[in-house]
Amino acid sequence: MQSIPETMKAAILTELQKPLVVAEVKLPKTLAIGQVLVKIHYSGICGSQLGEIDGAKGEDKFLPHLLGHEASGTVIATGPGVKYVKPEDKVVLHWRKSLGIESETPSYIWESRKVNAGWIATLSEYAIVSENRLTAIPIDSDMQVAALFGCAVTTAFGIVENNAKLRIGESIVVFGAGGIGLNIVQAASLVSAYPIIAVDLHNDKLKLAIEMGATHTINSHECHAQQVINDIIGKKGVDVFIDNTGLPSVIELGYELTHAKGRVVLVGVPKKGNNITLYSLPLHFGKAILGSHGGDAIPHDDIPRYQHLFNKGRIKLRELITNYFSLDDVNVAIEQMRNGFVSGRCLVKMDGLIQ
Repeated sequence: MQSIPETMKAAILTELQKPLVVAEVKLPKTLAIGQVLVKIHYSGICGSQLGEIDGAKGEDKFLPHLLGHEASGTVIATGPGVKYVKPEDKVVLHWRKSLGIESETPSYIWESRKVNAGWIATLSEYAIVSENRLTAIPIDSDMQVAALFGCAVTTAFGIVENNAKLRIGESIVVFGAGGIGLNIVQAASLVSAYPIIAVDLHNDKLKLAIEMGATHTINSHECHAQQVINDIIGKKGVDVFIDNTGLPSVIELGYELTHAKGRVVLVGVPKKGNNITLYSLPLHFGKAILGSHGGDAIPHDDIPRYQHLFNKGRIKLRELITNYFSLDDVNVAIEQMRNGFVSGRCLVKMDGLIQ
């Protein structure tokens, strides 16, 4: 068994609403039951990480800690009891639970301080991950695309398939066309929804949404989105409205736009204290509003299905990777995501070679 490196470079959240600290941290000397040491190749950055940095859910009791929940990598070593992955396996790292042991969470050391990490953290050169946050993939897999299976693809496709239960010919509005939103558009196209309306503030994202299968796009900064949606859909109302922004005003808009038996799916999470105001009576007669938890994805079932579609050219994923960064530039990546300069999904490449 290959030995555990003494140190690695990692991005550390040390204080809310502050840049991450990129520094060397010490790894534990041994792996506990159910833990797996993985060399990270590519890590995505999701809107959830921006929320963590901002403290969107309130006080963070685990600072300082590592971040990241979607990546691709190679298994280096396994702890006792691990049976679903082995050294040299190529793997997807994901935050949804899958097969295997849920291990204790690892801790690292930085400048004599304990640094926490949950069952998965991916913005680092290596990661000690719980077995049930890993899914083995074929050794010849595209490792850049594989990183997207950790969240962007599985969450988005699960939202359409499991939460919205979108049917052929139903209408859908996707508010927020980031990495997950673009994949929601693509999944809606796969099930022949119509119309598929993508809404965002940035034209580059909307252009990519068309490539993913959107039939209509709306720049909500340039027009009154509600009026344009009504013009497209007509009096019936929208079948499915998916919010990726977490903004109460958008959630309330979606509730208003959906018809009497429409579904509103919440992907974005409002900041703590930012409550929504809804007239609840329609909920008693068929309208539904629900929050999505990773699209209820089942990684060991879903990743092989979606990877098969990619391999057969039925879905577009390389087109979604629009920006690459080194780990040293992770704060630049985060800032560019905030400013809308990242049209699709950005990847952090751990060996520093940007392509």
